[in-house]
Amino acid sequence: MTLFLLMAVPALIAPASPDLLSAPAESPSEALFRAGRDLRYAQRWFEASQVYRSLIQSYPTSSRIPDARYWLASCLEQDQRWDDAVRAYTEFLEKHPDQRLLGKEARLNRVRCWGVRQWDSPAATNGLVGALADDREDVRIAAALQLAKRRDGRAIPVLQMGLRADAFSEACRLSLLSMGVQPQAAGPTQGRFLVLRVKERAKSEALTIRLALGLARAVGGYLSDEQLQQAKRKGVDLERLMDQALNSPKGTELFSLEDGKSTVTVTVE
Repeated sequence: MTLFLLMAVPALIAPASPDLLSAPAESPSEALFRAGRDLRYAQRWFEASQVYRSLIQSYPTSSRIPDARYWLASCLEQDQRWDDAVRAYTEFLEKHPDQRLLGKEARLNRVRCWGVRQWDSPAATNGLVGALADDREDVRIAAALQLAKRRDGRAIPVLQMGLRADAFSEACRLSLLSMGVQPQAAGPTQGRFLVLRVKERAKSEALTIRLALGLARAVGGYLSDEQLQQAKRKGVDLERLMDQALNSPKGTELFSLEDGKSTVTVTVE
């Protein structure tokens, strides 16, 4: 299969110009990855998935393996092979837990696949129920919204919590109403802000910035590269600031970072 796919790669590539003849030869794994990408762009999902499988099996030490596993799962999902896609997303998440951005997408996509299959597959329903305890709020809410389609009462607590998330509040409200459940008042988010105080060494007064909790992720934009690295070393999770703010009393200092030029302090007020 690998030999056949490699032989087919030139058909997907335009003839090289004379200026490129001296370029380093492309590795077989890179050629397969590029072939899979081109097939994916052409929406030839089945063929693309075959190419990605071949790359994973034939070149297990390639640096392209994490991306290949993710795009294999994505192609299976696009091809509506839901159960195969779930298995592929799960394998990606288990083997590559360091892939943060793709990991987030893989979790959300897996929830979507489970949502399609939940009427026919107990395993899919169990997957959604398990996702209600995911450490990411958006994954928990996505799973709850899927379960709400079947009026599964296990989704209600997460949907009620989701009313406090600006990006999901309306969807959660409508899902609760469709289940005959009265949405609870958002409560804790009302009148609550993240306050950034940026104190530059050369200035006597600090710059104060107030952000609504729904914009919590924007905090990273006010940090220098050195402060972002410091946040990572300290275990500060910038993506979950809203969750932390909701669960902290007003006046709580969430973190303080310094890069030699300025100090940034974030509190809940």
